[in-house]
This record gives sequence, C-alpha cells and structure tokens, in this order.
Amino acid sequence: MSAARLWQLAEILEVPVSYFYEGLTRHQRDRIEGETASSTNEVIASKETQDLIRAYYQLNERPRRRLLDLAKAMNGEIEA
Repeated sequence: MSAARLWQLAEILEVPVSYFYEGLTRHQRDRIEGETASSTNEVIASKETQDLIRAYYQLNERPRRRLLDLAKAMNGEIEA
C-alpha cells in the first residue's frame, strides 16, 4: 500500500497514520518505510513521470490547477 493510500485510509478512519504501525517492532517499521520509499523512488524515476512533470510545468498556472483538479477528481479525491 502506498503512503498516499495509507494517509487517505487514516483520514477516513479518523486515526493518525501511526495507528497502522502500533505493535510493530522497530525492524518491521523500518522495513515497511524502506519499501514505501523504494516504490516512491521508482515512480519518480520513471520516464512517464518525468514526461508528465515536464508537460505539467510547461502549462500556465490556470490550466495547471485545472489539470490537478481533474486528476484528483478522477482519483476520487474531490467532487468534480
């Protein structure tokens, strides 16, 4: 599960993110955090992500905001 999804779940359940780590040993927490960081780095390093970032920042401010709102709406984060 990605960190973003974990954050969303914590918000829905109205609990802190740390709730999901309660009872884990330090080694288990470190492993989970390392796996999350690794998957995040892979996404950021992908050609698709780099192309998307370049295209996004070539837009003017208003279209950028609208594109971000559209992406969030498609992901179910905001009402369209």
